[in-house]
Amino acid sequence: MIVDSSVDKQTILNDLGLSNAKNVHWNLSPAELVEAAIRNGEGHLCDNGALAADTGTFTGRSPKDKFVVEDDITADSVWWGDVNIKFNADKFDALYTKVINHLNHQKEIFVRDAYACALSDYRLNLRVITESAYQNLFANNLFLRPKAEELDSFMADWHIIAAPSFMADPETDGTRQANFAIVNFTKKILLIGGTGYTGEIKKGIFTVLNFVLPHNHGVLSMHCSANVGLEKNDTAIFFGLSGTGKTTLSSDPNRPLIGDDEHGWSSDKVFNFEGGCYAKVINLSKVNERQIFDAIKFGALVENINFLPGTREIDFADQSKTENTRTAYPIDFIDNALPVSVGDTPKNIFFLSADAYGVLPPISKLTKGQAMYYFISGYTAKVAGTEAGVTEPQATFSSCFGQVFLPLHPTKYAEMLGHKLAENPDVNVYLINTGWTGGAYGVGKRISLPHTRALITSALEGKLNNVEYTQDPIFGLNIPSSCEGVPSEILNPRNTWSDKEAYDAKAKELALKFNNNFAKFSDFANEEIKAAAPKI
Repeated sequence: MIVDSSVDKQTILNDLGLSNAKNVHWNLSPAELVEAAIRNGEGHLCDNGALAADTGTFTGRSPKDKFVVEDDITADSVWWGDVNIKFNADKFDALYTKVINHLNHQKEIFVRDAYACALSDYRLNLRVITESAYQNLFANNLFLRPKAEELDSFMADWHIIAAPSFMADPETDGTRQANFAIVNFTKKILLIGGTGYTGEIKKGIFTVLNFVLPHNHGVLSMHCSANVGLEKNDTAIFFGLSGTGKTTLSSDPNRPLIGDDEHGWSSDKVFNFEGGCYAKVINLSKVNERQIFDAIKFGALVENINFLPGTREIDFADQSKTENTRTAYPIDFIDNALPVSVGDTPKNIFFLSADAYGVLPPISKLTKGQAMYYFISGYTAKVAGTEAGVTEPQATFSSCFGQVFLPLHPTKYAEMLGHKLAENPDVNVYLINTGWTGGAYGVGKRISLPHTRALITSALEGKLNNVEYTQDPIFGLNIPSSCEGVPSEILNPRNTWSDKEAYDAKAKELALKFNNNFAKFSDFANEEIKAAAPKI
């Protein structure tokens, strides 16, 4: 048993190769980490008490520099390709030695004991070793926090080692460039270097759980938010890519939040992987997102923001460093967060898509086959201004609404969802369009948030279970004929277009994009998934 004493801590460090590490700080409090970050020039205090830090050259993840070590565990199970790039095991060992030697020569390093998975059956103990105090604060805020008495016997399942100032040599180290994030499933190490962006820590462990839970335990891992209605104990989960409203729509003062980003679905529970939230704050306002705004206080971390001139007040509209400005805070900074972060099997599942083509209905009910199909498709659309070079709507597909974090083939997760739905036939699955109606982007208008909330509320309250439905002829989607609080004429998107022929042409255009995207999965998908594809 490892006890929390200086001798045994040194043994732990020795086993990792950190025998010469200086000034090693274990499990500092948030206040101590904030002090260290300011002392080391890593950041500044905002007027609301949060720590503001810059992550350096990288203000977002670098997917092309994320690798998985190819070994006996991964060789025949990982979905290799552009998402999971192979890394040589011997190269990893050599690079690990270099990073450890680098840390041995730093003036101080920070160690944090934490864990992932709120359901104890699947708990994954993590030891996070960082060279920056703000990274350690991030780990404290995002992962689950052991009780003080648990630290006395804490044993790590995985190690996360993050050294932003270490730069790899691609020619000798096997990386693409100086930065890297490498997952080694045999040695149970996430090795990060050359980047100070904390999202690499969070999403690296999400990748680990996306392999371990489905592959070893039969648990469906999900990139989603989740909340629960306490009166009926009805769990709801929300899938959606950036800009679809996942965080906004799952934030409900009447439904406590289980978590806002990463969850597992076991035989009878939905559980949060994390102990905190990592929210975008560009253009944040208290009026639109009060819970996030109020959570930015002492103990929270904000990244890559600027201040209003002459103040320490955050300028949330300033995107001169990046549009991906973010905050990281413990989940209990949200006033209605569910303390245990665990709910029962979901009663309702929502797939959120911001359809800029104005084709998809604001709400439609999916069959099991359609649920698997739209899950594996993970559709939304980018509009002008979201990225450089985007001048008109562009369809975006990200399998399971989180393709870049999937170490297994996407059909594995889709078929697991299908099994869950077969085992729980009372679960309702809805496709929600939070995008455009009455025309495509530039002609139509964005579906109103109050209407979307009314549609979701009606679904949650069971009011859509007994209404009449009509079927879309191309997508096969089941569209309700009425919904309380929503004009019936907007429920069928074709009715909202003044030019019906233009709608039909745009619908066929989007259906073709769905079919073209699905072609790469077709050989691996079952017949039920294939049958749910749009018909042109």
